[in-house]
This record gives sequence, C-alpha cells and structure tokens, in this order.
Amino acid sequence: MSQDNTVQKMPLLLELGTEEIPARFLPPAIKDLARIAAETFAEFRVPCDGITTYATPRRLALLIREVSAMQLDNVREVFGPSKKAAYDQDGNPTKAAEGFSASLNLPVSDLVIRQKGKAEYVAAVVEEKGVETKTVLPDILGRIIMSLRFPKNMRWGDGALTFVRPIHWIVGIYGSDTVHFTIGNIKSGAITRGHRFLSPASFHIKDILCYTGLLENNFVIVDQDKRKKIIREGISSIATGSNGHPVMDEELLDIVNFLVEYPVPVLCGFSSEYLKLPKELLVTVMKDHQKYFAIEDDNGGLINSFVVVSNTRAENRDNVRKGAERVIKARFDDAKFYFHEDRKVRLADRVDELRKVMFHDSLGSVHAKTERMVSIAKYLGDNIDPTASETIQRATLLSKTDLITGVVREFPELQGIMGKYYATLDGERPETARALEEQYLPKSFGGSLPSTDIGSVLSLSDKIDNISAFFAIGQIPTGSEDPFALRRQAMGIVSIFLERGYGMTLREIFEKALENLSGIKVRERTLENITGFMEQRVEFILSSMGYQQDLVRAMLPLSMSNPLRTVSGRIAALDKFRGEEIYPDFLLAIKRVGNIIQKTSPSEIREDLFGQDEEKALFSAYQKIKEQVTDCVASGDYPAALKTLAGLTTPVNNFFDKVLVMDKNEELKNNRLSLLSSIWSTAVLLADFSRLI
Repeated sequence: MSQDNTVQKMPLLLELGTEEIPARFLPPAIKDLARIAAETFAEFRVPCDGITTYATPRRLALLIREVSAMQLDNVREVFGPSKKAAYDQDGNPTKAAEGFSASLNLPVSDLVIRQKGKAEYVAAVVEEKGVETKTVLPDILGRIIMSLRFPKNMRWGDGALTFVRPIHWIVGIYGSDTVHFTIGNIKSGAITRGHRFLSPASFHIKDILCYTGLLENNFVIVDQDKRKKIIREGISSIATGSNGHPVMDEELLDIVNFLVEYPVPVLCGFSSEYLKLPKELLVTVMKDHQKYFAIEDDNGGLINSFVVVSNTRAENRDNVRKGAERVIKARFDDAKFYFHEDRKVRLADRVDELRKVMFHDSLGSVHAKTERMVSIAKYLGDNIDPTASETIQRATLLSKTDLITGVVREFPELQGIMGKYYATLDGERPETARALEEQYLPKSFGGSLPSTDIGSVLSLSDKIDNISAFFAIGQIPTGSEDPFALRRQAMGIVSIFLERGYGMTLREIFEKALENLSGIKVRERTLENITGFMEQRVEFILSSMGYQQDLVRAMLPLSMSNPLRTVSGRIAALDKFRGEEIYPDFLLAIKRVGNIIQKTSPSEIREDLFGQDEEKALFSAYQKIKEQVTDCVASGDYPAALKTLAGLTTPVNNFFDKVLVMDKNEELKNNRLSLLSSIWSTAVLLADFSRLI
C-alpha cells in the first residue's frame, strides 16, 4: 500500500441527535465511538488523524481533524483451488481455474502457484486502486453508527431499527460537502439543533471547525471535558461563597455532566433543623435521589446549603432554586420520618424480626445467617483477640438488624452506616457501632479496609459465610456471572488478612464455616472448590503487588494452608533472593530434586545404604540445615531460611553428577529417592520451586 503525501486531507463531522441517553451509558460510548471510528477507517483504507468524540444527553459526535481524500491502494493475494484441481495432467487450466480467474476479472495466465501448508494452490495477485474517500464515506459512517453497542436498546415507531434511544437527526459533513446516507428512515444532512428549550430551532453547519463554538452559541457545551470543568469550578465557587466546601463526589460529577448540555450551578438551601439527621443520610438523599451536591464546613459537618446543576440560563436560577428547595424539603421530611420511626425500636429488639426476612430460599432467613456469622466471629475472635470476644459477638448479633429499618429499606446504600448511628443512639459500645459500619468494607478492590479488629472480624464473618453458603448449594460464580458478588467478597477477605496479619489459614476458617451448614445439604468437593476459588484471588492480589507471575504461582500451594501474612513474607524474601548471585545455580539444583522425585513421599532414610561419598555428603549437609530451615520458617525469618537452603546447591549438584539415583537395586534407589524427597519437603516450606522460571 502506498499513499501520496500530497493527497488532500479534510475534516469530518458525524453527529447523531437522539432522545436523552442515560448518563451512565455515555462515558463508555465516547470511548467506543473513537475506537470504532479508528477501526472502520482503517478497514476501508482511509487514513485519518485527530479523532475526537463528544457526548451530551441528546447527541453523540465524532470530529476528525484530517481525513484523506483518497483511499490507499491495496495489493492482496487471493487463493483459489489446489494446483491439482486447477490444471490437468498436460498443464492446461481446468474449469476450476477458469472460474476462479473469471470471478476476479483476470486472465488465467495471470494465475500463480503458491505453497499453502503442505499443498500447492493457484493464487491471484489482485491490485485494488483506491477510490475517492467521499464515495465510501456513506458506508463508513453508517457502519460506525450501527457498530455502537449499549447496555439496552429500544425500537420505536414502525421501523425495525434498534438503538439506545430514538434518533432524530444525523449530521454527516466532509470538508464542506454533506455526506448522504440513511439510518432507518433518518436521512443525514448538515442540519443540527441547539438546546432543547433554550435554542430549539434547527440550523446549518457551514464550517466543521466552528462546530463546538456554533453549538455553544446555541446553549450546548458539547465538549464533556469543558462541561465538567464548568460544573466543578462553578460548584466550588458557590460553596466557597457560602463559607463551605463542596462534597465533590466524582461519580456524581460524572453523572451530572451527562445530564445537562448547558450547566449552570445554582446555590440552594434547606432548614437547619434537618442537620440533626445523620450526615450520610442527608448526603445520600441529595446525591442519589436528586443529583445535588452537598456542602460541608471546615470540620466536615454539613451546612444547610447545596448546589443543583441546572440545564438552563443563569437568569432562571430563582425558579431552579425554588423547585429544588421544594423537592429537597419533601425528601428530607421522608428521611426524617423514617429515622424517627426507626428510633422507636432498638436494634437489639429487632434481632428476632430477622427470622421473617428470607436470606435465600436454600439458606434460610437472615436470622439463620446471623447465627452462622456469630459462630464464625467467635472462632476468629478467640484467635485474634479473646478479650474482645463479647464485643465481637454483640456486634455480629446486631449486624443485620438495620436492614429492616425504614431508612435502609428506602436507602439500601446506607446499610451498616445507619446501623452505626442507631447502635450509638441505643447506647451500644462505640467499637460495636463502628463495626456495624465496617462490616461492608472493602466495597471494592483497593477500597478502604476495616480500621479495627472488631470491624475486620465482622466483615470477614459476613463474607466467609456468604462464600461458604453459596458454594455449598452450588451457586458458584462463572466466567460471566457472579450475582452474589462473591469474587469481590473473596478479594476483601484476602485483603483484610494481608493487611491485619491474622494467624489463621483460609482452609481452616472455611472448614469451620462449612460446619455451620449442618442443616443444609452441602455439595461434594465444596471445600476444594472454595480453596481453588480463593487461590485465584490470592494470585490476583499478589500479582497486583508487582510480583512476577512465576513467583506468585510458586506461592499458591502454600496460600490456603499457611497464614497469608507468612505467604506475603515468603514471596517478598524470595523476590529479593532472586537478585542474589547464587540464585540461578540454587534454582537449577533444587528443581533437579523436584523433577526426579515426582510423587515420592519421604520415608525413613537409611544412612548405612549410602556408599558413595557424594550421597553421604548430601545427607550430611541436609542433616545440618534441616532444623535450621524449619526454625527460620517457623519464626518468619524467610531470608535466612532461603540462604540456609541454598547451602545445598553444591552437594545436590555433586550428587546428581556422580550418583545414579534410579539404581537397579530397588533398596538403593528408594533410599536415594527418600533423601531427595525429604530435601524437597523442606524446600517447599518456602515455595513450590518447580513453578519458578
């Protein structure tokens, strides 16, 4: 392929006008539009440069700074029938060859023979001259639009076309020319529209490079980055003017950014009496229900002001303010009602009510789940901090009671948070109240972890029970489905154990958890399935810490039967040891041991059967380091254990160089294998060295 550098390049604009698209669909749509455009232009052999994509609630736009006026030429080789089928014994072309050449409008004489695999085939070298880009642009732009994918599509009118929302207009302009094509019954043109209410009239786009400015003159900030900056700076300015700071939630900022085309932040207020309600409750009402931004003071407490981002002129801010304040008052009144109704019943008095709430058809009520959690929490607590056993069990007993409160039924995202407030107001211990909130941490991988042992135990109890119970009834995550978020919870378990350094193993904890399911028919191999599942999470987290993959794999066999804190200690020591000069020779030697023993189990080693000096030397060296390595591993001094184990490098190599392990004498062979198997059993206290590269 070749391209003349003198070929003209012109800008291109594609705009798709629709009904309002859900805000959460637009960020991925922007990325997809840019990717699809690049791939489609490349497929059609049209060079382009400077792809930019924009989105507002009612339009998606693609702006390309330079698009070549000509397709690239293309030379391709097309294979036809085999040589045997294409030519007869005299070398004359058959009908197969003639038909193949005719399909390509080539004479038979232009066919060539090419090797393909183990056979020869006829082939044709086809040269395709590039055409003017404007002739293929209708196909390109139509392909781009129809390649866009959204979580949900809809059909409208009598047509068969489906798209995220009904399409109202399409703009296609290349240079100064309109690109004509049709999607459904919508014909493309050069006519766009401004803001739905502030500038509803249609208007002609005469210059692509003036596109964003032209829309801005018609009350549409089409550039989402500019729109977001306007919102952020406007909210901050308003909050500062109110002697406060905005609760700048990035998720909310992204949502609001794609709810408006012409953002105008407006300061609003509410009665200070609502500040008696929990801060999180007020913020949740403002954020999740109304998409408003709360404002807090220097101490982190809320003030009775908030910011709404309107989609209208600044001159209309009074009407916007009145409407927002009226709505927020109604919402806060509802929240206040639920909160005060909830306060009439203590959390402790709600425990029995959990019997009426179903956790899962096959796993019983939430009360039954709570009892399982209490058992797990007691086991964990006795191992972590026996002095806190009473508080741990109290927190676990109350952990799910806020699920049946009015506030949490109305605002499920406040589970745990409201439990903390209600427990505090009920006079529960502060550590109990805090644990009720921390039980749901971390909420995502890398998120905040519980800050206390009690909160950690409660979080672990909940997650361990969920994984055990759902695996027991066969509800195991698949490649595409994880309806109970068990992967996220498993990541949380691993993260908490690594962070807090607890001394139990995951295998023993899940064994204990499965004992609580006595009334449930537990499926076979449940424990093995759980440990395999947890190993994958350990692998992911260790890899995310920057360790090489073979190093991570070498730790996995230890990860379920050893405390995770010791696994992290081993991998850190081994990672550092890899930089030592002796490491390559040591690894080669210890892998020779692992390769030959296969599934041999250590048995009694008979010193009287050692006849050669090399096997005597190896046995003597092993005897000297065995106890030292074991002690170092037990005390957590993994660097010393590795250094000591590496002392076997020379004796092992001498042994393999001089001694025939698989001797015809079964007694000698088995004794030598027992020695090597014992060495390997000591080595794997540190890692599975067979997995190291």
